[in-house]
Amino acid sequence: MMWRAWAELFFREAVRALSRNKLRSTLASTAIMIGIGAVVCVVAIGRAGSSRAEEQLRNLGENFVWIEAGSRAPSGVRTGSHGTTRLTLGDAEAIGREPLIKRMTPNVDGTAHVVYGNRNWHTHWRGIDVTYFDIKRWDVSAGAHFLEHDVISARSVVLIGETVSEQLFVDENPVGEVIRINEQLFQVVGVLGRKGPSAFGSDQDDTLILPWTTAQMKLRGRNAAWLDDILCSATSQEAVNPAIDEITALLRQRHHIQPGQEDDFNIRRPDEIIKAQIETSHTLEVLLISIACIALVVGGIGIMNVMLVSVTERTREIGIRLAVGATEAAVQMQFLGEAVMLTLFGGVLGVVLGVCSCFVLGGVLGWSMPVPADAIAAAPFVSAVVGIFFGFYPARRAARLDPIAALRYE
Repeated sequence: MMWRAWAELFFREAVRALSRNKLRSTLASTAIMIGIGAVVCVVAIGRAGSSRAEEQLRNLGENFVWIEAGSRAPSGVRTGSHGTTRLTLGDAEAIGREPLIKRMTPNVDGTAHVVYGNRNWHTHWRGIDVTYFDIKRWDVSAGAHFLEHDVISARSVVLIGETVSEQLFVDENPVGEVIRINEQLFQVVGVLGRKGPSAFGSDQDDTLILPWTTAQMKLRGRNAAWLDDILCSATSQEAVNPAIDEITALLRQRHHIQPGQEDDFNIRRPDEIIKAQIETSHTLEVLLISIACIALVVGGIGIMNVMLVSVTERTREIGIRLAVGATEAAVQMQFLGEAVMLTLFGGVLGVVLGVCSCFVLGGVLGWSMPVPADAIAAAPFVSAVVGIFFGFYPARRAARLDPIAALRYE
């Protein structure tokens, strides 16, 4: 009970002292408010960015390995005129037999003009095997995937992405409808689940998925027997790099590429790009938090300055307290309590500012930006630490004043 009474007394005294100059106290707390608000907001932005990158990583596929026709320069541009028709179904089947490869699908792709009724849309098509849906972890939101016998018999069936569905069918159910793709008729058997943007910023939902055999016969022509890509999943995450080495050696042997000659294919790991984005996001988050903490330091210096001015203005009051028996510890606790009250007030305002900023930025960026609960929970503690650290010197200075000199102070 005694400690509670002391706490209430210190609280009342701190509020009374700070309310003598409301404007000065409010301005002193502003920098703390900005610092705490910036930290809360930066943590929310960093985590939202990391969550988006991690979602892209999950959407990318299961231990994804992507073999692409044609060599690739360091700038990312395909090079060489000899490479684009060298990837064949035989290569794909040989890769699928490798022990470190769990699943494999041949892939052909191109662009298409799609028509339904009086609506039309220009999009991208991809011809695949049914294992593609497991490799890419891509479910349907309506209808169903096509089956293996659809691939074997080269049936004219197609799955459409959400973007294509919205453009061609608006609010209609597209399942079972017939659309025209590059003058060929196809039946829509399903709508792919929404994937969102890729790691490179392209819309993954703006696509058509159909059997690769159908795509070869009806969209590319019977004489176009080569593949554009071979998509695989390794048996485990640890097996991805060894699988890439095996595939490289296999394709160089099958394509009769001599030592020293460049490959007529390239193998890509998009997950490495996304993981680099995640690491960059974490690094940027730490950097921005460090910058935001500078505002806390500046605010703490402002608190120290205000408390030093307060000690100077109240020198006679301090002298009287010491003369009538107040201990140095009591005087020090009084001024330290005032500093902590200032920083706590700024911290509360900073939490409000940070939460509001999260909602505003989330709406502007179109991101899901949940308020970081741990950052909000830590804000009062951080504010109190700043108050104690920067308020200690003024409080100590007040406590060590000579009572006689303080009473003579004008």
